[in-house]
Amino acid sequence: MTCITLAPIRRTVQARFADGRAFDGPCGTPLEEFIKAAAIHMQGNGRIVAALVNGRLRELSRLLNEDASIVPVTMTDSDGVRIYRRSLSFLMIAAATEVFPGRRITIHHSMPFGGYYCERDDRQRLSDEELDRLRARMQELVAADLPITHVQVSLDEALQLFLEWGDQEKADLFAKRRKDYLTLYELNGVRDYFHGFMVPSTGYLDLFDLRHYNQGFILQFPRRRDPTLLQPFEDEPRLARVFQDYERWLTIIGVPSVTSLNDTIRDGRIREVILVSEALHRQQITNIAAEIAYRQPTAKIVLISGPTSAGKTTFSKRLAVQLLAHGIHPVTISMDNYFVNREDTPRDEKGNYDFEALEAVDVALFQAHLQTLLAGGAIVQPLYNFHTGLREWGGELSLARDQVLIIEGIHGLNPRLVTEIPIQSLYRIFISALTQLNLDKHNRVPTTDTRMLRRIVRDAAHRGYSAADTIARWPSVRTGEKQYIFPNQHNADVFFNSALVYELAVLKTLVYPLLLQVEPDTPERVEANRLRAFLQWFAPLPGDSLAYIPNDSILREFVGGSVLDDYKPGSR
Repeated sequence: MTCITLAPIRRTVQARFADGRAFDGPCGTPLEEFIKAAAIHMQGNGRIVAALVNGRLRELSRLLNEDASIVPVTMTDSDGVRIYRRSLSFLMIAAATEVFPGRRITIHHSMPFGGYYCERDDRQRLSDEELDRLRARMQELVAADLPITHVQVSLDEALQLFLEWGDQEKADLFAKRRKDYLTLYELNGVRDYFHGFMVPSTGYLDLFDLRHYNQGFILQFPRRRDPTLLQPFEDEPRLARVFQDYERWLTIIGVPSVTSLNDTIRDGRIREVILVSEALHRQQITNIAAEIAYRQPTAKIVLISGPTSAGKTTFSKRLAVQLLAHGIHPVTISMDNYFVNREDTPRDEKGNYDFEALEAVDVALFQAHLQTLLAGGAIVQPLYNFHTGLREWGGELSLARDQVLIIEGIHGLNPRLVTEIPIQSLYRIFISALTQLNLDKHNRVPTTDTRMLRRIVRDAAHRGYSAADTIARWPSVRTGEKQYIFPNQHNADVFFNSALVYELAVLKTLVYPLLLQVEPDTPERVEANRLRAFLQWFAPLPGDSLAYIPNDSILREFVGGSVLDDYKPGSR
């Protein structure tokens, strides 16, 4: 029989860690104190910036009032690096408020080596002296280790603050908020709203730099793969132009912010936004096809690469249609058919087959076939049998004078794939969804989130995967992209931006129920909750508006109904 006895009321709480240790402390002790007590045994995984408390993401400033299981979140975790970047952005904004009285900083987009491109609101380029003063003030605030705290204010007070700041987007975004209060962050007397958690104090933010770039500057921060270092500066001017072009398109469409997108939905003007957005995509694809046509008959091989859920399949088919309009007949081959036999496939550090490594492709055979086709000869096409893991052989293929070869694959821009092929014979395309539609001046819409939402919807509809399955696979997908795709994007002849300004309003309706199905108290639920919180700012697209999306839209690749599903460009 269980023995139950009267006990005194406890005035302590216990924090339990995965290594079996537990720490007692007074009720109401900040989580940060328990982390510090245990941190001597937690080195090697990067700086701890938050924690999972009973499976839920919490700030280190959170007061612990009940016993809990604690899992530290470091800067090697996706949530950890987001918290660091968000906190660093607030540090920069607070310092700029002092250094540039009356002026505000806008955070525009990310940089591939780890940083945010920023501009002052008057679009005036900072002088060397001004940038040095901003950096110095940020360093002083870090050295002072000032607290970053929460403050709850009335909605009217918050709206007035945003208007005084000149942040009309943020004022408009919250004007329709149902609750009559808003929780802001405060640092050294500066208050602002940020979508997501922060570190507890400025002392955590000692790793950063500022550098001039174009008309603005870059706020540089560490990346997950090495959170103790800043990566070397890598300029990619074409990527910067893609973001600038997208911002210009948003102005053309009349949707410079999430609030304006929501207004077009509520006012019944979303049809025009959809049509113009799709027309801009069509214009890009038409221009690319015209450039390939201009390079004929020399450019016979079109290589397409990009990260997952960028829309490569639909893009390649739409490009094929445009090439046909120029009298050029496209032929497609799959790089997957050039896999080596499974027993010859390299393995990763865990001993699993690494199908994403370039060595998983028979590069010698691939190059030999391209050389034969360019010389006017014929090849027998390989066919990879995914069930047996063995190569088989298909039909014969040759290229006529009015044909080009379209090849899509993650290694399409890797120069090692085509070392023996004349550079003038190649036309290389990098495709990704690079949105510039941010929540407001200080809260970005990450481009990777758009692609993840696309993939969750597609995986559920066409591959039988749950949202939890897709979220669990996402870190390994991102690792492959960073290793094999993004390092080679600079080899592209052209960038294609597959982002659509209205797509999150469409995806919200489809993905929200899938995210609700993710089991509580799991790592996948933490990510699902973050995505749901992010999507709350987007008004859903009315169901009847889905009919306005063209049946050849890149978005149809994910939401269904594409007229291109069964279309396969091929030889005559």
